[in-house]
Amino acid sequence: MVVLAPRWAGGDEAPAAAAAPKPVAASPSPSPSPSRSPEPSPSPSVKPSPTRIPASGPGTFTTARADTSSSGQYAYRVEVEDGSGVDPEEAADRIAEILAAPRGWAQGGKRTFHRVASGPAGLVVRIATAGTTDRICGQGGMNTHGEVNCRISEKVMVNLKRWQTGSPEFDGPLNDYRALIINHEVGHWLGHGHETCPGKGRP
Repeated sequence: MVVLAPRWAGGDEAPAAAAAPKPVAASPSPSPSPSRSPEPSPSPSVKPSPTRIPASGPGTFTTARADTSSSGQYAYRVEVEDGSGVDPEEAADRIAEILAAPRGWAQGGKRTFHRVASGPAGLVVRIATAGTTDRICGQGGMNTHGEVNCRISEKVMVNLKRWQTGSPEFDGPLNDYRALIINHEVGHWLGHGHETCPGKGRP
């Protein structure tokens, strides 16, 4: 798995990138709600949202429920900005599918990810409005111009507009674009820089 850097992927890592993270043991969440095991869904099933996408939000987040059906090396949390119109549980399920996919960073079981709702989490994936994304990414010295994503320390900031509509420069289903941006930024979190494609069909 490589981290490609096409212009339409957007986002980058902080100027002073952290070393590859150490696994964080997941703590049990209080009163966990069961959730189904992630299963790949057909890419064409998701279409860009026709609803109005807010440009800014309150900067507060709702955390998705923990996934009690699995365990993993890397504990992560999914947070969605309040008022964004994105359902935290649906977003978390899609992100779980992406992280568990054999073509992604899981690499057939070499890495495993476990979603928590509280306690230690070495990775936090946030879906936020452009305004909030710009503010948080700016704290790491990056200008995301209201358009792209970034990775700041343990936080992967996903621009709401990109999550909901994809990119006009990406010719493919929205689900595929979501996988691209999550894998791109998580790759930076794992300590990878930008790399070129090693060859057709190669990881």
